[in-house]
Amino acid sequence: MGGRPLVGAVRRGDADSVLALLESGADPDTVTDDGLPVLCPAVAAYDTDVAKALVEGGADPDRRLPDGTTPLGRAVDGGSPAMVEAVLGREPRLRLPEAERAHLLTLARHWYEGGAENELRRRTRGFGPAFRAWVRDDEYARASRVTLDGLTVRDGHGAILTALEWAFRVLTPVDELVARAMARGDRDHVDRSAALWVLNERRSKQTWSALTAHRHSPDPEHRRFVLDVPHGHFLSPTSGRNSHEKETAELLVAWALEGEDDPRVLADVLRVLSETEHRESTSVGLRYAGHPAPQVRAQVPDLLLGLGDGTPLPPLGAEARAALLVLAGDKDRSVRAGAARALVVAHDVSPGLTDAVVELLGDPEAEVRARTAEALANSTNRDAAVADALAALLDEEDFTMRLNAAYGLLRRDDPRTGEAIERLGPLSRPGFEHDPRLSALWRWKWNREKRPAAG
Repeated sequence: MGGRPLVGAVRRGDADSVLALLESGADPDTVTDDGLPVLCPAVAAYDTDVAKALVEGGADPDRRLPDGTTPLGRAVDGGSPAMVEAVLGREPRLRLPEAERAHLLTLARHWYEGGAENELRRRTRGFGPAFRAWVRDDEYARASRVTLDGLTVRDGHGAILTALEWAFRVLTPVDELVARAMARGDRDHVDRSAALWVLNERRSKQTWSALTAHRHSPDPEHRRFVLDVPHGHFLSPTSGRNSHEKETAELLVAWALEGEDDPRVLADVLRVLSETEHRESTSVGLRYAGHPAPQVRAQVPDLLLGLGDGTPLPPLGAEARAALLVLAGDKDRSVRAGAARALVVAHDVSPGLTDAVVELLGDPEAEVRARTAEALANSTNRDAAVADALAALLDEEDFTMRLNAAYGLLRRDDPRTGEAIERLGPLSRPGFEHDPRLSALWRWKWNREKRPAAG
C-alpha cells in the first residue's frame, strides 16, 4: 500500500508526505526500480528529514543490500554526521552485533584518516580536479562537499567517527578528540562540534582533568577549545549534572590572573568567567579594564557588576563605578555598548552614571544607542533626562530601537507614550508576533481607546 507514492515522495524530498504515507500503512522498506529500499535514495540525496521519517517509521537501516553494504554504512560513506544521526536508529549499541559496530568504526576512521578526496580518487580512479564547496550539515555546523568524477561526499567523517564511538560507548582519549576538533582549523566544522558535544556529555573528573591540561597548549586555538567545553556545560539543559561550575570559575580566575598572551583567548576567558560566580570576578575585571585590545575591554563591564545567586546585585564599588564610566567613553563602540548595558543593569542612579547613560543614548554609533535602549526598556531608572533621551530615539530608522524606546516610555508612565506608539507605526510586524513589548503597547492602546466608549 502506498509503494509508488512513497517512492515519489522520497524522491521529491517531501518529508510531510512521507510521514503521512507511512501513517497510512506504506511499507517503510518499499524498494525503488533499482531494487534498493527508499531509505537509500534519501541517504544519497542527503535528505535528513526524509531519512529520519523513514527510520522512525520502521525502515531498516541495517538491511543488507545487494552490494553487501547497508543504508547505515552508506550514510557513513557519505560523510554527513547529520545523516548518520538520522539513520543510526535507536539503541545501536544493543541492536548491532559487535562485528558490525567494529566495521562501521573502521569505515569512518578509514575515510577520516585517508581524507575524503583521497578516498574518492581511490574509488573512482579519477585524476581530474575535485570540486569543493561549503554546505550546512546541521543547524550549527558545516562540512565541505567534495565532488569527483560524478561522486559526491562530505568531509565530516571525523564527526561521524566521534559520534559512533560515543553511541557504541567507546571512550575515546580526550587528546584524540581535541586533535580531531583542531585538525580542520575551522571553528564551524562538524568535526569540531561533534568533539565539543561528546566532551560536554562526558562529565567525569578524568575527562575534565585531561581537557583542562590543554590550557597550557602553545596553540591559541587549543586554548580556546578548552573554554568552549565548560561554556557548553552552562548552555546545555543537562548543566545541573556535574557542570564543573566551581572548577571552571577557579580555572578561569587563575588563568586570568596568571595572564594570557592572545587577546582572543583572553576575551573568551573573561566572557565565560562573567557567566560564573566567583569572589574575584570584579578584581579580574578591574585588572583588564585598560587592556589595549578592545575585545578584551568589551568583556570587562559584566565582570565589574559582580554576580548574585538570584539575589539583587551588590552595589557598585567606587573602583568599579569609576572603571565603568571610563569604559562608557571608550573609543571602541562595542566596549561602550557593553558598558551601557552594565550601567543600566547596575541600578545605580547616581548623577554621574545617569549622565553617562543619557550620553550613550545619543551616541553617534547606532549599535551603542540600540544596546542602551534595549537595556533601559525594562529598567527602573525613571530620571526625566533618561525619558527624554528615549523619546529622542523615536525618530530612529531601526524598528527595534523605536520599539524599545516606546516600551521604555510606557514603563515609565510617560505622557508621550501615545505619541510613541503612533510614531512606531503598525504594531503587526512579521517576526514580532509574540513580542511582549508589542503586546504591552497593544494593551495600552486598546485600554485608552475603549474608555470613551465605556463612558
